[in-house]
Amino acid sequence: MSTPAFRENDKAQNASPLDVNWARAQFPALKQMVNGHPAAFLDAPAGTQVPHGVIDAVRDYFENSNANTCGAFATSRRTDAMISAARAAMADFFNCDADEVFFGPNMTTITFALARGIGQDLRAGDEIVVTTLDHDANVAPWRALEERGVVVRQVDIREEDCTLDMEDLRRKITPRTRLVAVGYASNALGTINPVAEIVKLAHEGGALAFIDAVHYAPHGTIDVRALDCDFLACSPYKFFGPHMGCIYGKRELLLRFRPYKVRPAPETLPDRWETGTQLHEGLAGVTAAIEYLAELGRKCDPAPTGTRRASLVSAHRAMREHEMKLAARMIRGLLEIPGLRFYGISDPARFADRVPTVGVRLANCKPLEAANFLGDRGIFTWDGNYYALNLTERLGVEKDGGLLRIGLVHYNTGEEVDRLLAALHELAASR
Repeated sequence: MSTPAFRENDKAQNASPLDVNWARAQFPALKQMVNGHPAAFLDAPAGTQVPHGVIDAVRDYFENSNANTCGAFATSRRTDAMISAARAAMADFFNCDADEVFFGPNMTTITFALARGIGQDLRAGDEIVVTTLDHDANVAPWRALEERGVVVRQVDIREEDCTLDMEDLRRKITPRTRLVAVGYASNALGTINPVAEIVKLAHEGGALAFIDAVHYAPHGTIDVRALDCDFLACSPYKFFGPHMGCIYGKRELLLRFRPYKVRPAPETLPDRWETGTQLHEGLAGVTAAIEYLAELGRKCDPAPTGTRRASLVSAHRAMREHEMKLAARMIRGLLEIPGLRFYGISDPARFADRVPTVGVRLANCKPLEAANFLGDRGIFTWDGNYYALNLTERLGVEKDGGLLRIGLVHYNTGEEVDRLLAALHELAASR
């Protein structure tokens, strides 16, 4: 079930490994101390730290370009150019055209807006397919259309490895299905879904495909052209940028569906789906985050390629290799802890089907207790459901505190993984 993105990354056979020391030096937050311990940021699934370049870009925007758009003066024109640069950067990240990208305050808000626009074309009895594995931002916006008589069908999981039940998905797609909404990777457990196959199944059934790539974006190359998805959403703050949301949509669909917006606002792409004044300083930071990734890629694969897109692919290849080495070390150690229950894919032979995010529970220890124990030792993790509510309910853990979530990205180290494992062994022994 290897994904097209990882196959694309595999082409760079002669590239250098990721220089973790260089990468960590770009992130000032990583220097923090907690109770005498170096901070270990294993909390990335909820949002990554940002490099110096992003901080500098936000500051520079405020100092030199702060204005609204379309004005007949210098700072407004700089703002217009900055927004165009952000669209071009995200287009390289997605492998699409710049006018197929629109921004908003977060993925949840703009997905609700898009769903509402699509909903105008739906009728009572039309169907939408969602999944048990998804963040609720890719469930609730579609369930909101039930007020129009739309029927929402939910695909189950295979509990033994927390992967989607593909046979159930095939059954749920019917001649009445108008859209299939699925996550690229689970934000709770790290499962990578076979999105290319799912997009194909949706299209064969005459439905559109919406992909939530928020959790996948820090870990793998996204290629919307290869996927042939109709829409794909992500959040730059999950891949080293500011708190923003972004959606790719096929041009013809962005023009076909009707957004809700104020009357004088542009109806042409790329502005059509953006309501009100955007977070301009955030957009400046988005470009800087993508430039950071491109620079990382150039350091890993210095051969001249001529495109930012190629450098981004090289960056994701190197990050993937580093992250999954750490993940193998972490998962092997977690499975050795007495009384620990691991949810999701744990077989190293199947690690191509996961990202380095895991969900666990310790016997006689609620996730919040474990998170507090780790946090006091400078190890940052998350407890709860992380808005993957359908999943924690399906696993029977929602009423008892959900899961302890641990998530790695490329700036994490083996020493941090070892600290985590030692602390969890200590906690398990105390129970």
